[in-house]
Amino acid sequence: DPDVNFSLRLAIDKAKASNMPKENIERAIKRGTREDKDGALIEQVLYEGYAPNGIALLIDVVTDNRNRTVADLRHILSKAGGNLADLGAVAWQFRRVAYYYLSMENADPDEVFEIAVDAGADDVIIGEDEIEIIAPVEAFKQVSDQLNEGGFRPEEAGIRYLPNQEIQLGSEDSLRVMRIIEDLEDLEDVQHVYSNLDVTEEAVALLATA
Repeated sequence: DPDVNFSLRLAIDKAKASNMPKENIERAIKRGTREDKDGALIEQVLYEGYAPNGIALLIDVVTDNRNRTVADLRHILSKAGGNLADLGAVAWQFRRVAYYYLSMENADPDEVFEIAVDAGADDVIIGEDEIEIIAPVEAFKQVSDQLNEGGFRPEEAGIRYLPNQEIQLGSEDSLRVMRIIEDLEDLEDVQHVYSNLDVTEEAVALLATA
C-alpha cells in the first residue's frame, strides 16, 4: 500500500514521472511482493567495498540474481585495484539520511528552508541553482508531506548514505576513483554508489575533459 509504504510511493511517483505505463508499474510491484509466481525474487542489497587509496564505497543494488551482481562488481573493482569488503567493514563510515533535491527554478529558498526546518530537517543547503535538504530518516515522510503541502515537489527524494568524514586525494587519483564509480553505476543492477571521496571542482573539471 503506497499510502503506508512511503518508499513504494516514491518509486511509483518516479515511474510515473518517467511515463512508465500503469501496467508495468503494477507488474513490478507484483514481482517485488512475489505475487507474480513466475517472476524472479527482486532484492535490494547494500554491498561494501574499497576503491584504490582506501576510498570506501557503499553500492546500492536492486537485483534478481545476486551471483551475477557480485561477479560484475568484483570484476570492475578488481580490474581497477579495488575490492569488495565484508559486511560492516565500510558501512560504519557512513550515516543514513533522508535527502531531497529541488531546483531553484521551482522553489523559493526562504520558504523551502522554513518548511524543511519546521518538519525536522537537520540541514538545508542553498546553492546557486539548487536546494538540498538533509533530514533524519525518521522524518522522511514528514518532510516530504510538508514540502508537497507547500507546493514543492522535489526532483529527487530518497534515502542516502553520507560519509562521516571525506578523504581528499590528488586530482589524478580522484579521477581514477570517479571513473570506477561511473563504471559501477553503469551496471544495470546498481542504483547508486556512495563514497567518502572529497570530490573537488578541479577533479570534476578533469573528468569532464578526460
